[in-house]
Amino acid sequence: WIAIDWGTSNLRVWHMDADGTVLESRSSDRGMGSLSPAEFEGALLELVDSWLANDGVTEAVACGMVGARQGWIEAPYETVPCAPSIAGSVTAPCLDPRLSVQILPGLCQYEPTADVMRGEETQIAGYLAANPDFDGVICLPGTHTKWARVARSNVERFQTFMTGETFALYSGNSVLRHSLKTDGWDGTAFDTALSEAVSQPDTVVAKLFELRAADLLRGQKAETARARLSGLLIGQEMTAAKEFWGGQKVALIGDAKLCALYAAGLSKLGVETQIEDATRMTLSGLTAAHLQGNGS
Repeated sequence: WIAIDWGTSNLRVWHMDADGTVLESRSSDRGMGSLSPAEFEGALLELVDSWLANDGVTEAVACGMVGARQGWIEAPYETVPCAPSIAGSVTAPCLDPRLSVQILPGLCQYEPTADVMRGEETQIAGYLAANPDFDGVICLPGTHTKWARVARSNVERFQTFMTGETFALYSGNSVLRHSLKTDGWDGTAFDTALSEAVSQPDTVVAKLFELRAADLLRGQKAETARARLSGLLIGQEMTAAKEFWGGQKVALIGDAKLCALYAAGLSKLGVETQIEDATRMTLSGLTAAHLQGNGS
């Protein structure tokens, strides 16, 4: 069978054996954002055609933006509280008789705040497959960071913070971009800025412009400014997300470097964390859905 993670910018596929072992992986830059609905099957076949049997149907399970309203076919959201699963999946309109693709639904929330996720629910399912008795919070740092309260294998509620996108906008499109031209990093500056944001979150907007002023007046290094920007934004997020992590165990799923920043911040707040690789959790979640769909 084939596991598919189809995001806005990229397509990743894995050829899997029956028990979920990866036989081969491939990827392309043909993400949802560059395709019309009629182009999805062709983009997928470019990667997986050689994996398809000529004398039968190869099953595939897909997650991510492929199921968005602008994707191949919409997979309507399941409403929390619920368990992320293959229930509610939709069948993609494949013309090639060798291929059958099930697209997993995202999750949505109406109260207490309107929110949606698509793709992250599969990573949560992957974590719960290995930790079925987990009772706590799963945080998925990224462009749109998700904080999800999980109990009894259900996502009970969640909240999205646009911290990653905010960082990208400030560092790439605001006046601050002139002071952040580096990929370098100042760990001490990050820690200090995060502590400032946690103790005084209402001052963060003012402190953002200080990053530019400190460059102009004191020649502050770009790596210091970049780390401070990250620390201020993540610290502000953590303050707003206290209702999730307060008194809870927190599992972090995502890019290792970004998760390490969140772990460092939460450690300062006395929160114990566990870091899990996002790709591994995605594959675990897709495997769980495949097994569930086949009655295993």
